[in-house]
Amino acid sequence: MPCLDEIRAKWGAPGGWASGGDEWSGPWGGSEAQWRAALLPRIRSFVPTGTILELGPGQGRWSRHLAGLCEELVLVDVAGFALEACRRRLAGVAHARFHVGDGRSLPMVADGSVDLAFSFDSLVHAEADVLEAYAHELATKLAPDGVALLHHSNMGAYRRGARLARALPERPRRALTRRGLLPSVYGWRAESTTAAWFARTCERAGLDVVGQELISWEYGPFLTDAITLVTPRRSPPRSRPIVVRNRRFIEGTRSGAAPAPLYAAARR
Repeated sequence: MPCLDEIRAKWGAPGGWASGGDEWSGPWGGSEAQWRAALLPRIRSFVPTGTILELGPGQGRWSRHLAGLCEELVLVDVAGFALEACRRRLAGVAHARFHVGDGRSLPMVADGSVDLAFSFDSLVHAEADVLEAYAHELATKLAPDGVALLHHSNMGAYRRGARLARALPERPRRALTRRGLLPSVYGWRAESTTAAWFARTCERAGLDVVGQELISWEYGPFLTDAITLVTPRRSPPRSRPIVVRNRRFIEGTRSGAAPAPLYAAARR
């Protein structure tokens, strides 16, 4: 599955992009509709705010919305080509800062300065080593009352199904995937990570896990993705994290269904 060099090669060249990333919002009817239906309701409790850090902004599909919700927007991506397109997209945003990162460290971000760290539809491609490194970084970069919302892969929970899918010829594999009988291997999800593993990793890094929303993506009931919500470690520690299993993420957000209660719990 994708290592950092493969990620840079894919997203750091024109061939990796057809419509600036908007093409991946098709099930919602476009990125504008996806932002309103799926993302803004999940961060509404945390904005407007001071500093937002976006990890993996790509060509700025979400950055253009985040820019209006903060006083400073810090954008960090490993793909320089994509980040330059993001810079052009946000050319009139004076409070945006653009940085090519190494996928593991955040030396360009001051300790204790981030009010909201956000990543959606990007870290799903990141393997365990990247997520672990970012968890440790966020433990120092988040402000005392800061919060991070991170969308990542839970594909490691379906390793056997993924191996079976890849062993099949393309035609039956695609047919079974579309019928929801096999987990999709078409989304380039990292297979070294699970939601449970990332929760433990965040705790070891010194973060409090507010909760996780495990979500399906594209085909069938498989919870291949997760959204993890963390804050800096507090004393006394939080009660047990909230875990929500949402097998109709796309359908639910398209219909205007309310997001899981864990997104309000981060401010309690």
